Amino acid sequence: MILSIFQTFVLPAIVLAGTGGVFGVLIGIFSKVFAVQVDERISQLIEMLPGYNCGACGYPGCAGMAEGLSKGEVDPVSCKPAKEEVRDKIRQFLKENYK
Repeated sequence: MILSIFQTFVLPAIVLAGTGGVFGVLIGIFSKVFAVQVDERISQLIEMLPGYNCGACGYPGCAGMAEGLSKGEVDPVSCKPAKEEVRDKIRQFLKENYK
């Protein structure tokens, strides 16, 4: 009777908890080893853009446009909804941070 309860409930619970613990530790290790560093300058460029994600610039959205700006592939004029003062602010930011 006790052996049957152990085999039915306790042993599977121990195995599942152990498996979960091992995978939890592996996920924690892998999240540190394979972490992707985000360039804060691109995040700042995204915040400067209007945020319409319209695609008028030829990129799939403002995040794509910000990456293109950071690589020098596109000019701020390509962002059609942005006002001129926003474009000037982006140009100044690019001059200061991407030399």
